[in-house]
Amino acid sequence: MNATTRFSVLAASAFAMLGSAIAADGVDAIKQRGTLNVGVKADYRPFGFRDPNGKIVGIEPDLAADVAKRLGVKLELVPVVSSNRIEFLQQGKVDLLIATLSDKPERRRVVQAIEPLYYSDYVNVLVAKKAGIKDWADLKGKPVCATSGAWYNKDVARTYGPQIVAFDGSEKPLFAMKQGNCIGYLYDQTFLQGKLLDDEWKADFALPLKGVLDAPWMMAVATGNTSLQTLLENTTKDWMKNGFIVDAEKKWGIAPTDYSKAMHEKYKSELK
Repeated sequence: MNATTRFSVLAASAFAMLGSAIAADGVDAIKQRGTLNVGVKADYRPFGFRDPNGKIVGIEPDLAADVAKRLGVKLELVPVVSSNRIEFLQQGKVDLLIATLSDKPERRRVVQAIEPLYYSDYVNVLVAKKAGIKDWADLKGKPVCATSGAWYNKDVARTYGPQIVAFDGSEKPLFAMKQGNCIGYLYDQTFLQGKLLDDEWKADFALPLKGVLDAPWMMAVATGNTSLQTLLENTTKDWMKNGFIVDAEKKWGIAPTDYSKAMHEKYKSELK
């Protein structure tokens, strides 16, 4: 066997192994395993959080349960955080991410986004009622707590003029706001709506402003997992046709977003 032939055989072998690896993560492998592993948040009410018994519940676990039902397999929810969720997908620890993952170009380079996108959120500010904030312009020059590294911090500071006081994670800025270090907390609107479901927050805080900087979220699978990608694309369209996501928002106590309502209106005509 000459060098050229040997190289061709090795290349073909490597390609076959790659194909097998991709196939092993697909729909057939999930059905054979009998379990769908989905990465979800466990600290992001109402999208994914732990109930008093420690079970992960919320909007995104409900979506994951519907996917598992369609596949006819059991569901295993794997808690993830922003810093490890893509790594978990790339390492095969999860088959699918439904974990408040904002759609960004750099993420699309390393994972396969599912389209149509299943959700879109706004940025907003949870503010102390006593601060008297009625317009985004009222934030100018005032300290607003935020999460370090959030993509919208600079945009909001430049456009509306608040003094951004950044902390790691989502709990530290909330604690700082509660201690009076800031008049509000800049974050994802649906997360802040979830906080207002708790008695400890709704008495003294509110969301008086209209959300800004619309940010779509994507479900994601490993690059090359075309069989699961196709199933999820069809599933997402079904959710939009029958209002599954709108109903899930209402179930978990938040107002349906403009995006959810618009996509339901767009696709529901296909039911007729």
